[in-house]
Amino acid sequence: MRREPSILHLDLDAFFAAVEQRDKPSLRGRPVVVGGTGGRGVVATASYEARAFGARSAMPTAEARRLCPPGTAFLGGRFAAYRRTSDVVMALLRELSPLVEPVSIDEAYVDLAAGGHDLSVAGLTALATDLKERLREATGGVTGSVGIGTSKSLAKIGSELRKPDGLTVVPAGTELEVLHPLPVRALGGVGPVTAERLAQIKVKTVGDLHRLSLVDLTSLVGQANGAGLYRLARADDDRPVVADREAKSVSAEETFARDVTDPARLAAEVDALATRVGVRLQRSGTSGRTVTLKVRRYDFSTLTRSQTLTHALDDPRQIAEVAHRLLAAVDRSGGLRLLGVGVSGLSPYAQGDLFATETAPVVEPVTDEPDVEPVPLDPQPGPAVRAWYPGQDVVHPDLGAGWVWGSGLNRVTVRFEGPRTTPGPVRTLAADDPALQPGDPPDWAP
Repeated sequence: MRREPSILHLDLDAFFAAVEQRDKPSLRGRPVVVGGTGGRGVVATASYEARAFGARSAMPTAEARRLCPPGTAFLGGRFAAYRRTSDVVMALLRELSPLVEPVSIDEAYVDLAAGGHDLSVAGLTALATDLKERLREATGGVTGSVGIGTSKSLAKIGSELRKPDGLTVVPAGTELEVLHPLPVRALGGVGPVTAERLAQIKVKTVGDLHRLSLVDLTSLVGQANGAGLYRLARADDDRPVVADREAKSVSAEETFARDVTDPARLAAEVDALATRVGVRLQRSGTSGRTVTLKVRRYDFSTLTRSQTLTHALDDPRQIAEVAHRLLAAVDRSGGLRLLGVGVSGLSPYAQGDLFATETAPVVEPVTDEPDVEPVPLDPQPGPAVRAWYPGQDVVHPDLGAGWVWGSGLNRVTVRFEGPRTTPGPVRTLAADDPALQPGDPPDWAP
């Protein structure tokens, strides 16, 4: 570890939802869920208002709909808007240091030692406070939580402690005081399955984990994961900040305490791993064409199977479908000790990959205005109707810029407003109205 807390981690708060609330004033203070809006969609981000009802990332959208109250906005993704905002944030971070490591579209590490800053607790607190204020101003109100520590793991944990809009500086020498009271899930590499396995032996906090020997830990969760957790529980993390790191693949794996032969259990594990991979791809704004399954059998032999598709994907359900097919071709009769799912052949997001959508019925917007004017359906057959997705930016020559609330039955409901307007009027138009066209993300700058 470093002798001074010189690694900063910034994590933007409910980023996708925050951008939507910034650009859509009628949604500010209301529950917003961003992700796949179809029957098989997955939540990418839920606003803090939606989280209060139990909505969370990686949850099936159908489940989030059951949990959230009427009036919750379920929106597809607008990656261009998220990327523009992310670029502004990353530029601010590069003003602090030449060593900035973006982890995803909404988080990054910064090596402050390379920027020549005052690394006292007071100096770091002032630096982070100024950064948060400049970030809010430059992005039109998006907030981020900052953690600063002597290692990457401590900085990331610090950014999670006081979300949203939080700030935590972990002074050198206090790492274990901060770590040990935290639940084991606070450590990277501890997912629900590992946490449940640890809870069975009454290991619930990082302090409990610290008391386990390396031998006991590796026998419980596997050699690689056990060794990593053993170090993290002791605040032992010397990973450097690597500027402009480019991921070649995204993967997740789970080591089992006992060999698993039950097909239902293995299928559930594949689903969970695919969800972890898909959400990471969505958050980083990438998709991939090759899905890989990794298995370690009862005799410790390890093999991989992969399939390269004609199109890139990042939808957890689609990743799981391919992984299930690959698993079906593997001999599992003796049991599996490890299971992993990965996606490679990564490329930047292309519209249609990030969020799975389906044609949805018009959802009545929450509004006090008596100006919704439905357009009657044309009973005559005509050309194919343009598909609209909830949250999509649109523009109309007379009504101006707005966004799609919902569509279906040859209609599209639009609220005409933007980040610098008051909540705007709602109109229901024919879905094939030639005057209504897809628009660009609105400009939030004052």
